[in-house]
Amino acid sequence: QVQLVESGGGLVQAGGSLRLSCAASGSTFSNYAMGWFRQAPGKEREFVAGDGGSRTSLYYADSVKGRFTIFRDDSMTTAYLQMNSLKPEDTAVYYCAADPIFAIAGTSSLSARASWGRGTQVTVSS
Repeated sequence: QVQLVESGGGLVQAGGSLRLSCAASGSTFSNYAMGWFRQAPGKEREFVAGDGGSRTSLYYADSVKGRFTIFRDDSMTTAYLQMNSLKPEDTAVYYCAADPIFAIAGTSSLSARASWGRGTQVTVSS
């Protein structure tokens, strides 16, 4: 079980960039998958980007491919989401997730042992 804390959200103009961070603390497994989901008002939570617990197994939603990048720090305890060329439709609350069982690879359904952060608001204007 891990505690996840997101940071880096904010208000940006269309075309701008933002980097989200997700810091994991507490007991953790070396092979935790980490990733990002988002939820806009009136919409269901959707997958954005994730990994399979390594630096090389990376997955992206079609809507963000080429614009967003997920990566970890050297300790593997912090996941980042670099968001470039932001669009108004990217506006949502972004949630970090960690899963010790399944790769975060394109679904909104994680294992029963997954952990979630509280979310950080990203608003893209214009």
